[in-house]
Amino acid sequence: MYCVNQIRPPDIESCNTHACELIWITGEWTECSSSCGQGYRQRLVSCSEVHVENDNYEYSHQSLSNCPGTPPESYMPCNLDPCPPPQEWRVGIWGQCSVSCGDGVMERMVQCLAADGQENNRCTWENKPEARKVCKNPSCHLPSSCGEVQTLNGPLPDSEYLLNIQGKTLKVYCAEMQTDTPQEYISLMAAEGENFSEIFGYRLNDPTQCPANGSRREDCDCRRDYTTAGITTFSKVRLDISKMNIITTDWKFAFTHEGKSVPFATAGDCYSAARCPQGQFRINLSGTGFRVSDDTSWISQGNNAVADVQKSQDGSRVSGMCGGYCGKCAPSSGSSLAVTVESI
Repeated sequence: MYCVNQIRPPDIESCNTHACELIWITGEWTECSSSCGQGYRQRLVSCSEVHVENDNYEYSHQSLSNCPGTPPESYMPCNLDPCPPPQEWRVGIWGQCSVSCGDGVMERMVQCLAADGQENNRCTWENKPEARKVCKNPSCHLPSSCGEVQTLNGPLPDSEYLLNIQGKTLKVYCAEMQTDTPQEYISLMAAEGENFSEIFGYRLNDPTQCPANGSRREDCDCRRDYTTAGITTFSKVRLDISKMNIITTDWKFAFTHEGKSVPFATAGDCYSAARCPQGQFRINLSGTGFRVSDDTSWISQGNNAVADVQKSQDGSRVSGMCGGYCGKCAPSSGSSLAVTVESI
């Protein structure tokens, strides 16, 4: 009642009378969408109304169409290192079977190529297509001996002929084709330095020694008077097909360079009694289709005899150092060496 004559103060007043500001708000760019080559990055873009109250900013989201100007980019291309071109295995067509009948092999070209056709080595090797496989041509009849070749065709010249040996087609040299007793020989493909036998001719004056650590030297304190010494090389070796043995004492296609003829796969000396062998032999059947049988072994013979014989894993090559005072080594089967055909 006392305020009747007083002016009532206002109970509402305006505040924050300046216009609200609309601004674009952007987030952080994401990582590139691709690990190589061209990709993109993106970020959040929004339009917000800004309110200032006691130096504190408050934002309220608005429709994108309310904000002035062009909105900031929300996508951005990103370019990394070029991606390596894709690789894949390319194969050629299979070649002809290696034999005209029976079991053989076929081969084809296998390459790792990039998209541009260039060869490289980035393909997955676990997925490499096979480049070689067994093939079977229609069965056919091949003679199994030189005698059968002669029976089927009459007298023929001595030459290489295809024979069926243990189910495999192999080339064998047939000799004595103008006689009643043709003979089979294996033509050795390696050089003569890979198929020889030697009985070393030097003897130490003091046979209890092993000079030069056992290495071979001809300027030793020794004499060269071992009467059974010799060195023989072989270009072909006689094959007994019925027994699958090489006859080591056949020298028809052998050449003795000095001294006495030495059987195939044999070596020895009369050099030293101190386990110091100097005689050597080598066998190399590579490329013939034959190999030395797994159960073939060599024995030492004579006084103080010792043999160091090494055979390759596939049985195609054998080398030996043998000797004694006097001694040698030879195949355990005597004058024969057991062989078999190579597996495909």
